[in-house]
Amino acid sequence: MYKKLRLKDTVRIAPQHLGDDVTNAVRIGLIDKLEGQTDKKIGALVAIIDVVEIGEGHILAGDGAIYYDVIFDAVVYKPELQEIIEGSIVEIVEFGAFVGIGPMDGLIHVSQITDEFISYDPKNGRLVTKESHRSLSEGDHVRARIVAISINEQEPRDSKIGLTMRQHALGKFEWIHEDTTVQENKEEKGGK
Repeated sequence: MYKKLRLKDTVRIAPQHLGDDVTNAVRIGLIDKLEGQTDKKIGALVAIIDVVEIGEGHILAGDGAIYYDVIFDAVVYKPELQEIIEGSIVEIVEFGAFVGIGPMDGLIHVSQITDEFISYDPKNGRLVTKESHRSLSEGDHVRARIVAISINEQEPRDSKIGLTMRQHALGKFEWIHEDTTVQENKEEKGGK
């Protein structure tokens, strides 16, 4: 889930930026230090929006830089258990599909895609269901639910987010549309 947070940190302004506008130098320092970083408590810091308050500068002996305590607004992404996400398939592998969800990727294991048996088609780089012959390929848009989260602060790309599409109104968008149309047609004919 994306959130706007007000955060506090200390930023180092290198000596070559000391003649620059302080607010701009602090903003650049925050971007360099924090954007793209991941923290288990707040999530992945996506963007610095605004510098709200800059405290008095501090100098450390032997360092030509100035350190400022700052309060700033930022956009963060933190996956939540049971959250419904929408994203695009970024990679298909034999054991599942990776979905881009904001600054992270989630994995839909083959066992969590559908109730049908799924096989991997390496020639076409896709996953195919046995009975209905539905396929999942790179670039497909899907809706899934987050079922597991393991955030790695040191290597954010190694974070693991488990997803499922084995519920009503989840799956590849085309599948959801087909299933909804079939259900509406049944209801129009008086069946369930």
